[in-house]
Amino acid sequence: MQYDKNGALLQSEAPTLKLINRGKVRDIYDLGDSLLFVATDRLSAFDVVMPNGIPNKGKVLTQISLFWFEYLTGIPNHIITTDLSTIEVLKPYVKDLQDRSIVVKKAKVLPVECIVRGYLVGSGWKDYQKTGEVSGLKLRDGYKLASKLDEPLFTPSTKAEIGEHDEAISYEGVANIIGEEYAKTIRDMALDIYTRARDYAESRGIILADTKFEFGTIDGVVTLVDEVLTPDSSRFWPKASYVEGTSPVSLDKQFVRDYLETLDWNKQAPGPVLPEEVVSKTAAKYIEAYEVLTGKKWNF
Repeated sequence: MQYDKNGALLQSEAPTLKLINRGKVRDIYDLGDSLLFVATDRLSAFDVVMPNGIPNKGKVLTQISLFWFEYLTGIPNHIITTDLSTIEVLKPYVKDLQDRSIVVKKAKVLPVECIVRGYLVGSGWKDYQKTGEVSGLKLRDGYKLASKLDEPLFTPSTKAEIGEHDEAISYEGVANIIGEEYAKTIRDMALDIYTRARDYAESRGIILADTKFEFGTIDGVVTLVDEVLTPDSSRFWPKASYVEGTSPVSLDKQFVRDYLETLDWNKQAPGPVLPEEVVSKTAAKYIEAYEVLTGKKWNF
């Protein structure tokens, strides 16, 4: 295992397993009939992986995802087990990988990022300012930065390789890639999940501004895969400090993005080393997100 000086897991090492992918955050191993997803403590911003990590981040992402998978009744997901000690080939790695890993069914992943926006911020806000549209959808005049949209929008994008940038596409673009039937299914599922999660989060004093999902098919059934509704895939804002027309404080890696925007950096790899203060504050944001959303004390 490769850890940085703060104890953040930068890269998992499991020599007896078959590594099939290292993503921006996850390392994926092939177990034959299933996959092992390991959430490391790597952090990516502007599609670049930073040289140092955020301690416990992978555990937070995994535990938040597990909370949501359980909450979202009726939505098929890919989880088999979270207890690595029950699988013989994983027993040597329990100490390092438990609580940050899940064993999942193999799925044929649909090559689309399913983004749902409930508020106008980020790239959506920039597009709206330029064109009055977001992902080809014409919006009314009068929205401000961080305004709540009249209704949630499905604003998908392509899935980029590491170092490349996702590109926004229209619903029609999705249909061209995966077919009309799958496009409609994932749009409807994404909007349903967002709406349910938004309402729950609001009951916890949190605004779910936007999020992205990934779907795959397992035995022909469209299934929610990868992570879900984490601070890496979503913008969470404390409701108490939300003010329309301003950039809200986030319980996610926006803190890192804001810091990086102050640097003379071209947003290309390699990324800059994050200072201790940024690392510690970001780690605290992730744990705060877990505790506020789940109502449980962090004890991992």
